[in-house]
Amino acid sequence: MSEDKLTPTSLTETLQSLQQKGLPPVHDWNPGFCGEIDMRICVDGHWEYMGSPIGRESMVRLFSTVLRHDDDGHFYLVTPVEKVRITVDDVPFVAVSVETVDEHLVFTTNVGDKVVLNQQQPLRLSDAGRGVPYILVRDRLEARIHRNVYYELVSMAELQMVHDQEQLCIKSGEHYYSLGMVE
Repeated sequence: MSEDKLTPTSLTETLQSLQQKGLPPVHDWNPGFCGEIDMRICVDGHWEYMGSPIGRESMVRLFSTVLRHDDDGHFYLVTPVEKVRITVDDVPFVAVSVETVDEHLVFTTNVGDKVVLNQQQPLRLSDAGRGVPYILVRDRLEARIHRNVYYELVSMAELQMVHDQEQLCIKSGEHYYSLGMVE
């Protein structure tokens, strides 16, 4: 497929023909690189095409199911026959809410993914444990924890000693996760 024919509409048509239960196996697909598409995921989690917001939430959710972060550091929308590079300002998702379910913290992203904070989907802090919190959503794709959600986490946190440093920690299941060091 030539680069000038790559559009959200053509990708949507391909994706709708592949719809199945659950997430598609994008990590198993290895199509040829088809070029870049002028699509961008902004820091606040909204998606744009050619500088304009993609207003259809269902289309954004559909695209998010075929998003992949490859070893080269770039993000791609991948189908069995196409692989197009897109721009991601920070990470592709934003964790917009958190709730406690059976003693586990469960985050919901801006595209509707549910993520249980656990050792397979951990929390990490940018900037050597002092920065922005992120949670792994799936396959090298992360969500930035929204500021309001972060404040909610801080309100439920406890002080813990970790490696001889006092840290603010939250508990999910049997494990504690640091929100950062206390000065």
